[in-house]
Amino acid sequence: MQHPPHQSLPVTAIPTQRVPTRDSEVPWHSEAVCRRDEAGLFFAPSKEPTAARLSREQAAKRVCARCPVMVECREHALLQPEPYGVWGGLTAAERRVVLARRRRRDLDLQQAARAASRIAAAG
Repeated sequence: MQHPPHQSLPVTAIPTQRVPTRDSEVPWHSEAVCRRDEAGLFFAPSKEPTAARLSREQAAKRVCARCPVMVECREHALLQPEPYGVWGGLTAAERRVVLARRRRRDLDLQQAARAASRIAAAG
């Protein structure tokens, strides 16, 4: 099910967030839906044509959308960072954007904290 870029996804396509209640002895990836799918869906073969890559990535994202550990998977891929494949519903390029935004946010917060401490010291 593809949507034109100007339309929002239907609410049913947005995964629900869950509070991790899993036994800490059981790794998050043991509950991953992708464990039942072919790894080829999530990782590009060499020299894959663009149209095939985009189609494959969309199919992988549909699997991720129904996964109960999507958030844990995404955070794993961002913290490692995983350089290839679809993880937690994001491609490698999308993860790079998220990481850049996080770095920018962290810098902004540091600058705001320094400015606040200078204001407090001055006055």
